[in-house]
This record gives sequence, structure tokens and C-alpha cells, in this order.
Amino acid sequence: MWPDLVDLLTSARVVALPMTTRFRGITVREAVLFEGPLGWTEFSPFLEYGDAEAASWLHAAIDFGWRAAPAPLRDSIPVNATVPAVPATGVGAVLARYPGARTAKVKVAEPGQTLADDVARVQAVRELLGPEGRIRVDANALWNVDEAEHAIHALAPFDLEYVEQPCASLDELVEIRRRTRYMDVPIAADEPLAVANAGAADLLIVKAQPLGGIHSALRIVAAAGLPVVVSSAIDTSVGIAMGAHLAAAVPELLFDCGLGTAAMFVDDVCDEPLLPRGGAIPVVRPAVSRSKLDALAAPRERTAWWLERIRRCYALVERSTAL
Repeated sequence: MWPDLVDLLTSARVVALPMTTRFRGITVREAVLFEGPLGWTEFSPFLEYGDAEAASWLHAAIDFGWRAAPAPLRDSIPVNATVPAVPATGVGAVLARYPGARTAKVKVAEPGQTLADDVARVQAVRELLGPEGRIRVDANALWNVDEAEHAIHALAPFDLEYVEQPCASLDELVEIRRRTRYMDVPIAADEPLAVANAGAADLLIVKAQPLGGIHSALRIVAAAGLPVVVSSAIDTSVGIAMGAHLAAAVPELLFDCGLGTAAMFVDDVCDEPLLPRGGAIPVVRPAVSRSKLDALAAPRERTAWWLERIRRCYALVERSTAL
């Protein structure tokens, strides 16, 4: 049984989590938590997203809080470290927050920085991880095709596992994949079905919230037919748990997942956040702390903004799924 709008609004707790480092242009991550019959769940679309896009995130929150997750195929998920666009000298401090991680995802193409900054950051990661470490880079679709080709050529000597979202459009992804095939650097991208159908990537980045929840994401993964990396969207530990349950149900999990991002917060909503230990996180529903919810509560005006957003998105979800 799925909740009505009153149920959601009654249990909704809006939080604002301070981050250790600026990431994706933000230093505070806002999210809404709901308490469903199966435990806590999360709704945290980015602020700039429109209601149509955010509605999938609300569907995912309802799915995780009111519908049982699929039986897990594994009880822990190996995760990568996430290295923001910090100076090369700051890489060591970032990696220290991910004990045991053998893989690092490095942000590149940061506005205001140069390719030389990216090269220095990736080089620092390679030196710290050693030759056996795995490095993937994420450009957040900020390069055009020529820039991407030049950057991948400059970064390829550091033995990249893959390049995530080098360009924005499907046509650009197809072209950069064609141009860089000789370098043997795989391309990863979001939008699983569209990317797979266009032959625009070698593997897919899947996130539970944007894809409408665990069950919807698993159907999309099956239809796409490509290897996947399950990642987070800078979620609280509750959203990370949703991603972990998705990763636990993927039939073949060939890559470390981007689910260690609770390490990016100064504080979290759980007394025992889902932080990486030994390079992995467990597949559990973490216990949310009432005192943490109070301490991290968003200001009144931000709470009102989120509750109104929930009302609008719920109408879209109700219309599309006939709840």
C-alpha cells in the first residue's frame, strides 16, 4: 500500500547537511526524509530540477519506504572514493576519508579550472593509489567533443578505468566514443536506455532516485544490457542505503560503486552513517537519529519550500502511476 499525500507530509523531515568540500556547486545538501512502514526513505532532487524530473525521485522515495526491496545477491557493496575538484595538494586528505577504497572517481572540467589542474589532480590520485588502484574521471558533461578528446588524451597515461559523462548530448557521446576508441578508455553515461540504444557508452551510471526507485532501475538495467555502476546523488545515508539495495540486486556488479559519498558530509542523519570501511558499505537500512534530524533541520522557509515541492510532485506521481 502506497501512502497518500497527508501521510508523506506528516512524516516529512527536511534537513540541511553541511559538506566537507564544495561539490557540484554546493556546500550544503538539502533533503527530505519520510518514515514509511519499511523504514526511512529519502527525496532529494537537486534544487534546480523541475517538477517533472523531481517526480521520479519522489516515486523512488515511496518505493523504498513502502515496498520491499528485492532479495539481495550480496551483503556489502565495494565503493569508490570521490575526489572533488580540489588542488592536487588536497587529494590525500580526501582519500583518507575512504579507508580501504581501491578506486577513486575524480571530478574534472570544473568551471574556472584548467586541464592542467585536472591532470595534476589525477596524477596525485595515481601516486597515492599506486599502480593497482583504479581511477575514473567525471566531467559532468562540461566538455564539447574536441575538449573531451584533448582531455582524455592528456589523462589516458594515468590508466583510466573509464570517463564518465564527458559530453552532454547523445550525438556527442557517440562521437567521442568513436574518436577515443584507439585509446581504449571506456565511456560511461547516464540515461541508460537512451545511451544503450544509441551505442553512446560502454557502461552505464545508474542512480536509484532519478530512475524512479529500485524496482524501476532494475527493469531499466535489464533492458539496457550493459555493465552498470550504481552511484549516489550526494544522498544522506538513507539515500545511500537505497542505492546499496539497488546494487545488491544487480545480477552482475563488475565495478566499484559510487556509494561512499556519506564521507562528503560533516554530519549525517544517522549516529552510524553508511561510511566506507574496508572499501565497502553494508547493505542495510541505517537507523535515523531523531536528535540528528533536529540538529540538522532546515530553516523554516526551506522546509516550507520543500513541502510545497512534495505536493506538486506527488500530483505528478499520482497521475502517472494511478496510486
